Amino acid sequence: MPDARSTAVALAKRLKDEGHIAYFAGGCVRDRLLGKMPKDYDIATSAIPEQVLKLFPGSNEVGAHFGVVIAKSHGHHVEIATFRTDGSYRDGRRPETVSFSTPQEDSQRRDFTINGLFEDPETGEVIDFVGGQADLAAGILRAIGDPTARFAEDSLRLMRAVRFAVTLGFEIEPGTWAAMCEHADGLARISPERIRDEFSRMIVLPKRAR
Repeated sequence: MPDARSTAVALAKRLKDEGHIAYFAGGCVRDRLLGKMPKDYDIATSAIPEQVLKLFPGSNEVGAHFGVVIAKSHGHHVEIATFRTDGSYRDGRRPETVSFSTPQEDSQRRDFTINGLFEDPETGEVIDFVGGQADLAAGILRAIGDPTARFAEDSLRLMRAVRFAVTLGFEIEPGTWAAMCEHADGLARISPERIRDEFSRMIVLPKRAR
């Protein structure tokens, strides 16, 4: 049975064979560059959900509003998301609207530079619109673009920032830290369930006392 990466590469190749852009995105790219084995693979693509569903029958459209499809292959589940730009956030959690866009625009909506990287699944080339490779090399956690805007959009990013800093042993960039302090009261808008889930991820980390 193909492993998770081989399965994801095959799915991406199918998308590319149909004329679409298809990159690995986010955490799997970050982890590979850090020499870690990714637990799962996410694909970002120019294909819209209807096209993805047609190419991969039996897939689940789990986020129709956000253009997210879960493809199933050889026992693996791979998230395939259309490149998008997010509209305004009103609830400190999710955008009111989204519009499908380009890889560069998609990278700008993500949380931290180390999570805003793309990778060509077949060649291994890293596509970096946000300076994530430099921050990975320097051990810096930096919000993409305006850090104040990033934390205003989704308050859970405050806890994610702490988790990534602890997990990776990275320093939080001063501007990012200042924005975190400014938006600390945003945690009150997050549901107890989301806080519990994020906190549970942190307390099992070996570096949690850092």
